[in-house]
Amino acid sequence: MYQYDNGISDALFVRGEAPMTKEEIRVISLSKLKLRRDSIVWDIGAGTGSVSIEAALYCSEGEVFAVEQNPKAIGLLTINSTAFEVKNLRIIEGKAPGALGALPNPDRVFIGGSGEHTKEILNKVLETIQPTGIVVVNSITLDTSYTALQFFERRGLTHEMICVNISASKKAGKKTMMIARNPVYILSAKMDDLDGER
Repeated sequence: MYQYDNGISDALFVRGEAPMTKEEIRVISLSKLKLRRDSIVWDIGAGTGSVSIEAALYCSEGEVFAVEQNPKAIGLLTINSTAFEVKNLRIIEGKAPGALGALPNPDRVFIGGSGEHTKEILNKVLETIQPTGIVVVNSITLDTSYTALQFFERRGLTHEMICVNISASKKAGKKTMMIARNPVYILSAKMDDLDGER
């Protein structure tokens, strides 16, 4: 059985062609979620399942719902969840927000992929999330980040946005150079400022 000790190397996941939240970004995103052992987590746009699996391993008394519409990604999610032997991870095949309707109300929501439906997904999340819930949205585009930022602001939620720029080392002959990765925008919002209004 896999022994989880906070932080999983990217190399341990089967990736294929599906998107994956990479290790360094995953660590920051999970820290913004402030998971509890008994959290009910939605991972929307789960891709290969790296966030879902790490969340499930941490939330040993809770449950994680990995929502994904891409059949190839579903296959990778299944392979990875089996490899890590997570018992509290449920794979939901479908497109958000429609696929979210039958899920239990979450207290933590991670949105790693929303396509053109960011606002619709966030509306559904606000309808169902528990009063002390936290939402984290990751994006590599300014458009999605702006949509989520405006959504949180218009609803008066306490929120923050950070931009993470990471460079990884690569050998260049006998020397080492740094290769930049795409910047990632990480937005987080707390629901407890809604004052009962949804």
